Amino acid sequence: MIQAMQTSVLIVGGGPVGLCLALDLAQRDIDVTVVELRAAGEAPSVKCNHVSSRTMEILRTLGVASDVRAAGLPDDYPNDIAFRPIATRPDFQRIRIPCRRDRFTDTESPDAWWPTPEPPHRVNQKFFEPILFRHAAAHPNIRIINKASIDSFEQQDDRVVASGHDLTTDSPLAIEATYMIGCDGGRSMVRNAIGARLVGDAEIQRVQSTYFRAPDLIDRIPDPQAWWTYLYHPARAGSLVAIDGREHWLLHNYLLKGEAFDTVDRDACLRMLLGVDADFHYEMLSNEDWIGRRLVADKFRDRRVFICGDSGHLWVPYAGYGMNAGIADAMNLSWQLAAHLSGWAGAAILDAYEAERLPITNQVSRFAMDHAEKAIAERTAIPPNFLDEDEAGEQARRMIGEEAYHLHVRQFACAGLNFGYYYDRSPLIAYDDETPPAYSMSDYTPSTVPGCRVPHLWLPDGRSLYDAMDKGFTLIRFDPAVPVEPLLAAARERGIPMSLLDLPAQARPDCYSYALTLSRPDRHVCWRGDRVPADTATMMDRISGRLGEVQSPSPEMV
Repeated sequence: MIQAMQTSVLIVGGGPVGLCLALDLAQRDIDVTVVELRAAGEAPSVKCNHVSSRTMEILRTLGVASDVRAAGLPDDYPNDIAFRPIATRPDFQRIRIPCRRDRFTDTESPDAWWPTPEPPHRVNQKFFEPILFRHAAAHPNIRIINKASIDSFEQQDDRVVASGHDLTTDSPLAIEATYMIGCDGGRSMVRNAIGARLVGDAEIQRVQSTYFRAPDLIDRIPDPQAWWTYLYHPARAGSLVAIDGREHWLLHNYLLKGEAFDTVDRDACLRMLLGVDADFHYEMLSNEDWIGRRLVADKFRDRRVFICGDSGHLWVPYAGYGMNAGIADAMNLSWQLAAHLSGWAGAAILDAYEAERLPITNQVSRFAMDHAEKAIAERTAIPPNFLDEDEAGEQARRMIGEEAYHLHVRQFACAGLNFGYYYDRSPLIAYDDETPPAYSMSDYTPSTVPGCRVPHLWLPDGRSLYDAMDKGFTLIRFDPAVPVEPLLAAARERGIPMSLLDLPAQARPDCYSYALTLSRPDRHVCWRGDRVPADTATMMDRISGRLGEVQSPSPEMV
């Protein structure tokens, strides 16, 4: 019998979600093994084109944000979203997003006001995933097994035993892990094996995507250039994404209602949407036909096995919130797993993952679906004269342009999806009587209501609040006269990592309505008050998952 490898956490799937999960666990001193189908360093397909602000904040804590921000489009290439009838015509509307060079100095863009040390970054997955891989491969707590497959597993009382094989040699592979997480995508073996069922809308739209190389296309497109260009041809709509800002492009052709993939002429549609004729030459690098959905798994866990990212949810990738929501899943699960494996948290802390993330995933998926339905309705209402170079055509473009701006600026300046969501049914949070502020895709109100994201602020010394916080719990105090030693002592007695961060009263924003705010390791508020709670033991038991089990969310929520 083959000797099984031993690891604390086995991650099935080495994409961005799995790699971020591995890096965070490793930084919390947890031994991790990642099994990935692709070869080491093999580039992914051109999928996600946007790293959200919340994800960039996470990458900052993982020490890779600067590397990721240096990747992608050239420094001076506009990150704008343009709206054109075809790619080779001037735009009739534009959402201005600063280029990388101006990202930290721009004050005019729709997302310039965001309270964060890390604005979003427009970069394709083919550039930033290899950066995550390089950092993970170099970490001493991470073992990556490439060109390998996990085919099955069984759960025992104290471990998961996974079986697979090497894809090159076909030799068997066996791994014993304390816990296992499936980050293995939309066709997840792990999700199917734990009996999780995808529930929701099986089809919202069909898209024909073509990744191609065309060195002279950039000269055919009128200045200024754009990162993303919506194409509103009366016959069909699409979008063009600049991958490297020079010669690599991704074209999405949105199929009309009732069209089947095999009936659509890919080349003819590409030329029509670009506005080029037979003298235009390009090299097709890859193509993909895909269906936009809104599907959420009815559970994210079975005992010692969890699912994250596309394994647990699939939706139309508006606002870049497929991968980014998956990374948020991973960061939520990571600190809880590490807390239990490190010995200071009870096993019940792991119940919080599903209790917290499943409702949020459902909310985010509905935001994405609502936006997708409005966008589909918008682009199927393009008048026949939209390309005409007369006053009527110009008027039609102005009208559609105004509507398009107000619809899509919410997607590309989505502060609510980044910062507004909160956990309102967690066993790990000490709630009070105040209700968290409502949020939408674009609207966000900073708040310290328990369950909300810890509001960001810049410290008097110029540092970000987040850079001053530890990897564990952080007790933020704005009044040094408030005694906090009983709470800190209770944490020390239980081995709970907790530090005190004193901030000057004059730096206190209005949203910090109490003298004390306790941040969890994932930077969500878990308690607040003007004095330490009288029963510190109960407080410590709550935040460390020692107050018992929590009932999983009902599948009807999905």
